[in-house]
Amino acid sequence: MKRLFAVMVIGCLLTLSLAGSARAQLPGTEIRASIPFDFVVRGKTLPAGDYTISRINDEPAGLLLRNVHEKREHVVFETEPVQGRRIPRKDVLVFNVYGNSYFLSEVITAGEQMGRELSPSREEKTLKREWAKNEVEPTTVTVALN
Repeated sequence: MKRLFAVMVIGCLLTLSLAGSARAQLPGTEIRASIPFDFVVRGKTLPAGDYTISRINDEPAGLLLRNVHEKREHVVFETEPVQGRRIPRKDVLVFNVYGNSYFLSEVITAGEQMGRELSPSREEKTLKREWAKNEVEPTTVTVALN
């Protein structure tokens, strides 16, 4: 009887933790981010500030990034699934950095093994080629969210 009760409690706890981690994967839910630098998404430069990221429909591929204070500052972009190295405890944004230029490259939801990867913009591809000619690798900056 005690063993059955313990199994039921563990099952309930696992169910609750999985339900909580899937929150940003559901349509209508948002990830909130405070980004301390200007950055580029799909060729559009956005200023440092507070942003929300949400799905635009039932499919996780399309995301909307919107400035909290300037609603006109937004961008819609497509993503592809990418396998994470480990399951993060917090939502994470990953940026590729070339000098002073930051490009959003991944959106990873807390508790999820799969992240969402953005295709590099034309500008990022050009910078990547230039840096490769000089045998310099871009850096990566990770911003962990609440």
